[in-house]
Amino acid sequence: MKDAEKAPFPHQGGRARKKRPSRTRDNLVYAAVWLACAAPLAWLAFRAFTGDLGVNPIETLVRQLGVWGLRLLLVGLAITPAAVILRKPRLVRFRRTIGLFAFAYVTLHLSSYIGVDLFFDFGQLVKDILKRPFITLGMAAFALLIPLAVTSTNGWVLRMGRAAWSRLHWLIYVIVPLGVAHYYLLVKADHRPPLVYGAILAVLLGWRVWRAMRPSP
Repeated sequence: MKDAEKAPFPHQGGRARKKRPSRTRDNLVYAAVWLACAAPLAWLAFRAFTGDLGVNPIETLVRQLGVWGLRLLLVGLAITPAAVILRKPRLVRFRRTIGLFAFAYVTLHLSSYIGVDLFFDFGQLVKDILKRPFITLGMAAFALLIPLAVTSTNGWVLRMGRAAWSRLHWLIYVIVPLGVAHYYLLVKADHRPPLVYGAILAVLLGWRVWRAMRPSP
């Protein structure tokens, strides 16, 4: 699942190409990204095993899985600005991995809610979707994430064509705001965390708008 936008470094001028990092270094960097993305899940599993999820472990588990999914979606959106600002175009390689991990966390978030909280009562799930706005928004975000995850491979880019694939992946700019709104409505008391994520999202989207409106060099 990649960030659907133009390549962040369309012009390299007459600069000499930098030497590509070795395959070993590439593999080590990818391994570090994988470990960083998987670490929160491992930590949650350890806390669940040791009984350290608080007085309401189910709620803590469900919420933390969702929060980490949202965090990774925001990290994925931050990759392109970071690549441009730091002049590190190879950073964009990690968008797909981070996006797929985000989808995995969101899937686990929904699965734990349905299986552990509702005990697979799909009738109650339908009632919640219809009557509880934060669940309505969350389910909408998850439904929109599915085609992005399915079409995240190079094979799908070739099947669909780059233009159609890019148009589909613009859905990420709908999905993440839905996720932030879902989190905001879910929280009963302290709204500061979702507001912080909303501010980060506003900066990331604002940067894209500013860059799109800049006169071409």
